[in-house]
Amino acid sequence: MAIKNDAESLPSHEEKRKKRMKWAAYIAAFAVFQVLVIVVFVLVIMKARTPKFRVGTLQINSLETTQAPSFNASFVALIRVKNNNFGPFKYDSANVSFTYGGVQVGEATIPKSKANFMSTKKIDLDVKLSADKLPSSANSTLSGELKSGVLTLMSEATLSGKVEVMIIFKKKKSTKMNCTMEIDVTQKLLKSVKC
Repeated sequence: MAIKNDAESLPSHEEKRKKRMKWAAYIAAFAVFQVLVIVVFVLVIMKARTPKFRVGTLQINSLETTQAPSFNASFVALIRVKNNNFGPFKYDSANVSFTYGGVQVGEATIPKSKANFMSTKKIDLDVKLSADKLPSSANSTLSGELKSGVLTLMSEATLSGKVEVMIIFKKKKSTKMNCTMEIDVTQKLLKSVKC
């Protein structure tokens, strides 16, 4: 009978070993799954991307040109700050410079604010431009542009701030805007914007 008990205990011992191996495999598979979930979470959601910052449209209030050649203009520029992060982008105030031929002809200030997560913040800026500061060397280029009816301006700015991801992580991000705008002088409309 002792031999029979040993023979019976052998399969039950083998079954217990198989059960333990099965449980170990389940635990290992679960641990691998958890590691994959954490890696995807860190790489996709926790990654802080650089927000996009550009001029959207212009609403021209006034545009005066003279034969001198010279121009004065006032308009409302729609600035867009697009935040593709899973957390808000809080940015400091910044100055937007409007230039013609590399010379600043106007400036506007973007107030300190924030762009919410996965959204676009729209900011209206009142801008006044004056060609009074242009050197005489720019007169021939400006005269040609005014005769052709298209005035080319550049807008440049740097917006610095922090992206808050999951309220815990804060990463400094800085985005630059460098846009070229063509304004139709005769119709007083924005012809194109390239950023």
